[in-house]
Amino acid sequence: MKNLIFLALYFSLANLALSQSIDESSQIRSKADSVKELFYASGEENLEYLADLMEYEANPDSLLKYGEIYLTKAEKDSSDSYISSAYLMLGYGYKFKGDLSKALESFFESLKYAEKTGSIEAQGRSILTIADTYSASENSQNATIYYRKSIEMLEQEGDSISLGSAIFNAGDEYLKMEKLDSALLFIERAQQIFQGVNFEVGEAYCLGNLGMIFAEYGDKITAESRINQAIEILEKYEDYYPVSVYLNYMSNIYLEQNDIESALTYAQRSLDLAGKYGLKDQMSEANLLLSAIYEDLNNSSKALEYYKKHIQYRDSVNNIQAVQEMANLRTDYEVSQKQAEVDLLESAATIATLRAKRQTLLLYGVLVMLLLVALLAIGTFRRFKFEKETKKIIEEEKNRSEELLLNILPEEIADELKIFGKVKAHRFNSATVLFTDFKSFSTMAEQISPEQLVESIDYYFKEFDVITDKYGLEKIKTIGDSYMCAGGLPTETARHAFDVVNAGREMMEFTKKPKPEGIVQFEMRIGIHTGPIVAGIVGVKKWQYDIWGDTVNIASRMESNSEEGRINISGTTYEIIKEEFECEYRGSIDIKNRGIWEMYYLKS
Repeated sequence: MKNLIFLALYFSLANLALSQSIDESSQIRSKADSVKELFYASGEENLEYLADLMEYEANPDSLLKYGEIYLTKAEKDSSDSYISSAYLMLGYGYKFKGDLSKALESFFESLKYAEKTGSIEAQGRSILTIADTYSASENSQNATIYYRKSIEMLEQEGDSISLGSAIFNAGDEYLKMEKLDSALLFIERAQQIFQGVNFEVGEAYCLGNLGMIFAEYGDKITAESRINQAIEILEKYEDYYPVSVYLNYMSNIYLEQNDIESALTYAQRSLDLAGKYGLKDQMSEANLLLSAIYEDLNNSSKALEYYKKHIQYRDSVNNIQAVQEMANLRTDYEVSQKQAEVDLLESAATIATLRAKRQTLLLYGVLVMLLLVALLAIGTFRRFKFEKETKKIIEEEKNRSEELLLNILPEEIADELKIFGKVKAHRFNSATVLFTDFKSFSTMAEQISPEQLVESIDYYFKEFDVITDKYGLEKIKTIGDSYMCAGGLPTETARHAFDVVNAGREMMEFTKKPKPEGIVQFEMRIGIHTGPIVAGIVGVKKWQYDIWGDTVNIASRMESNSEEGRINISGTTYEIIKEEFECEYRGSIDIKNRGIWEMYYLKS
């Protein structure tokens, strides 16, 4: 819901009329293209066009590209206002790509320059983006602090939708923290603001969240009233996805409260709506809910039926039904053809009875019976063969889905997802995180073809994957030319720091070896840090196992403070591995936004 209400903030910043229809939002993409054309037509000097682009562009790669251009030109002009906006654009790009650490760094830079301008609106906007990023990284404590700061700022301005958005997001954060009283106060206040400016979509999200809050309180009547009001507004704007989300949420609440009848009603409504508009992830969720509900009702057959449908949508095995229907049509056609042959033979037998003796009639009767038996045997065999082939297709698709799932998620996490349909976030008291980065990657990218660049990156990262598997580490993700992995998860191990250091050494040795023709010889730096993290699955589409916490940010700082060809480790990691690895003390170094840290270079 936070991302949905954020769209309202976009509209406010672009000074769009509140009365515009929801269909006009489809013009945003073409407006982004128009702004780019105007920018290039101006000789790439008009920064106002780049500022406007941020309000319309939603592609993260485009935001990062133009954000860098924006920042370079703004720094050249020494304009604090434009520099703040440029960092804001970069922050959005990193956030949409899922790199919350870099997003947060950019938003703090945006705030620093916004403070220099003295603009309350600019400061409030930057603080709100910081709060949203902390929320996305599940750091609720910092998120609520910055939400309150943004509200204090925005209350001094006249932008009601920006203020309402900040208050709504704060209330949503308190709802996540299960602080229902605080959540109720903030959401009701946001609702009053949206009502005051006749912003129906924002009001609908408030009503939906209020419904969830009252459901948590156990107030069934009020919860249903608020949810139904939200649904009525959102359906008017054809915004069906949040409607399905609200319905599934209500079903979950009532299932936990053992109100099976209400849970069943909401889950079925969600399934009907998701099915009507092709919302496959919500269809999967609704089928899983219905399976759980019928299991509580001791209706095993129904529970199994809905669970199979949940698996079907989850694994995207949507072609099996079509295969079965085509096979059934083919079988029916063949049977009808055989039946026509039988009819013809029976007709011939009738004529023969008029001319032949009783013994001949008996002979034809026996032949007809044998033919029918043969047809029955053929039909039975074909049906058996068809079922066997269909079962094989289902089994192959199931295995393929399993392989794809295990390629995306660790085995333990994949098993939890298959059993429970969701994955809880896990806290690890100690894990070791490694970051890599190639020297002059951006410059090299401009000098060689995209094909050669991708081939080179693939060459390095494939070997890094082999090394990661060798030491039992978990590959988290790649971000451009950066490779991120971690040790000590999803199963805690005693020697994760040693394993990560060994892996880092092998990666560094690999980069220094001569490369085949056509592969770029990159120089690389590595950073390693050990500490507590939180790990879990991000999103409902294109699942990604990810990790969060200061440990991740500090490991990234270890990499950025390293040198080409060197492995930089934190003092925390050094204390663990110092008995087995020789290191060179670098001193206490001040790293951005994280204070003073002792650092060591790992000796070759």
